[in-house]
Amino acid sequence: MANLKDIRSRISSVQNTQQITSAMKMVAAAKLRKAQQRMENTRPYAKKLSGTVSNLAQSNDHGNVFMTQKESIESVLLIVVGSDRGLCGGFNNNLFKEIDQHISSELSDIKSAGNLTLVCVGRKAHEYYKKRGYNLVGNYSGFFDDLKYERISSLMKEVRHDFSHGLFDRVEVAFNEFKSIIAQNRVIKTVLPVQTSEVSEEDVPNVDYIFEPDVASILDAIIPQFIDLIVWQAILESNASEQGARMAAMDNATENAKEIVKDLKLDYNKARQAAITTEISEIVSGAEALKEK
Repeated sequence: MANLKDIRSRISSVQNTQQITSAMKMVAAAKLRKAQQRMENTRPYAKKLSGTVSNLAQSNDHGNVFMTQKESIESVLLIVVGSDRGLCGGFNNNLFKEIDQHISSELSDIKSAGNLTLVCVGRKAHEYYKKRGYNLVGNYSGFFDDLKYERISSLMKEVRHDFSHGLFDRVEVAFNEFKSIIAQNRVIKTVLPVQTSEVSEEDVPNVDYIFEPDVASILDAIIPQFIDLIVWQAILESNASEQGARMAAMDNATENAKEIVKDLKLDYNKARQAAITTEISEIVSGAEALKEK
């Protein structure tokens, strides 16, 4: 059994860790409220814009370059949205496992041909796929330290340019969709070409519009904004999911620290009682020895 000094040192160390994890939980909770509000404010706008684009697409006889389905998919750009920091449970690892499985089942031939390109948002995603030898474009580590729509718009402007010039046949985004504080859905979604088949009929206004100047011109103007919004929404969903995952992880760590301290105090009391018993036994033995003399 460890001596009393070692146990007291371990108790102090675990209590210090408990204070840190408790503080991190409160910080994550504060960030979660802001991130969740920002995400929820974006969802209705994204839903309505998706319905509008679908309505326009049904009325358009002229194909838009960003909506044109390629006959064969030979090159793919995958945007991976991870996190900049750890200590958020399985937030990153679960997403990476889902992506690895998707690549193995759906994109293995494209990867083998060297036509799979990744854009990793967040330091953890960048480090993970860089170590595994993937073809990475750009470095978006530290992205969540300054979360602005303009940065996504700048990134997607380059993506749209590459897609329209045939560098990529499909663009996908992989992220954690916020479900609750303790749960996230791993989502891999097609960004380009724009998919209107996923839009439910109730989101598409059943109205006979008069378009000015014409549908094709409106689509040309609105589609780039819609593409940016898809990725921006993925970023906001991931940010809220990250804070929720970190809050849950730090709460579990705090509770585990309490249990460890409880067990250590029990061990401390046992060791202290054993030491007292041994000392009393030695005193009694010494007294008996003196009587015999």
